[in-house]
Amino acid sequence: MEKREFRKLCKKRMEKVAGFSRRYRSHIVRCRVANIIKKYNPDSVLLYMPMPHEPDIRALFRVLAQNTKIYIPFMEGESFKLVQYRLPLRKGRFGIMESNNSHFYLPKIDLAVVPVLGVDGKMGRIGFGKGMYDRFYATLKRKPTTLFVQLRKCYTKEIVTDSFDIEADFYITPEDIIFRGKRYVDRNIDRRCRSNR
Repeated sequence: MEKREFRKLCKKRMEKVAGFSRRYRSHIVRCRVANIIKKYNPDSVLLYMPMPHEPDIRALFRVLAQNTKIYIPFMEGESFKLVQYRLPLRKGRFGIMESNNSHFYLPKIDLAVVPVLGVDGKMGRIGFGKGMYDRFYATLKRKPTTLFVQLRKCYTKEIVTDSFDIEADFYITPEDIIFRGKRYVDRNIDRRCRSNR
């Protein structure tokens, strides 16, 4: 299977997720992400402002705000830079909500939560084809622990990504969690995530 073909397949799967299912699936993903963040206890985190086809992780902003520096993408040219998460937000390019632009030196990001369209056998990211996360990651001296998130699992054991596509440590979906190709099972986390809606 080729990358373009796999991307097309994943888009079709995403189109079938709607309404209540979307909210419930976002809840499961958000809960799993929160538990992994708690385990790693990072000082700084890269999150994202969700588009309709992505898991809604906005509740994490409130949970993390007291003890963690939160950064979100600010679109710039063909990539983005990070800005500290601050209200008020405004609609930027592609209709994505952004904090105001700021100028600061970012020493490092400890953990990043990145939305995906699909994932391949080497935990490589299939995005929407614009390459923004790939370009951003190429500028980092130290790669953060990376969590890919998605509303509906779209995974292939085949290798379809290119060498420049970013790779994850965790792939989190409502169906399961994959850690570098292996299923990551924590039944206590799953019980809490499925019952605390």
